[in-house]
Amino acid sequence: MLVVVGIGTDLIEIERIEKALTKNTQFIRRIYSLAEQEWLGAKPFPAESAAANFAGKEAVLKVFGTGLRNCQFCEIEILRNEIGKPYVVLYGGAKLLADSLGIDEVQISLSHTKKLALAYAIGIRSEQQYVVSK
Repeated sequence: MLVVVGIGTDLIEIERIEKALTKNTQFIRRIYSLAEQEWLGAKPFPAESAAANFAGKEAVLKVFGTGLRNCQFCEIEILRNEIGKPYVVLYGGAKLLADSLGIDEVQISLSHTKKLALAYAIGIRSEQQYVVSK
């Protein structure tokens, strides 16, 4: 059995990310891990995918309930498996936050329209770690 530790969702206008991608190269390095940058490809990044990943990072932060305290956006990595399903890998401060909450895994769902990108994340802890005090 799995225990839901936290949930998070985020919705962002793709145009906001598109503007940030074209105006600020620091934005790319600050927000996206090297693996995400490689996945997104050479400039210009596909704005819809970049926006979905950004929304995903925000949703993961909401799972933690901490905002950007003690971690950075690039420590939350969102990639795709061989069939396109998104998955989350945590590093540094983000990994420490997840560990402190007993989160074993973060499941994520991403979607977008022409104007908006949406993400939904769930932090999961396995039953073995879940101990109820009596």
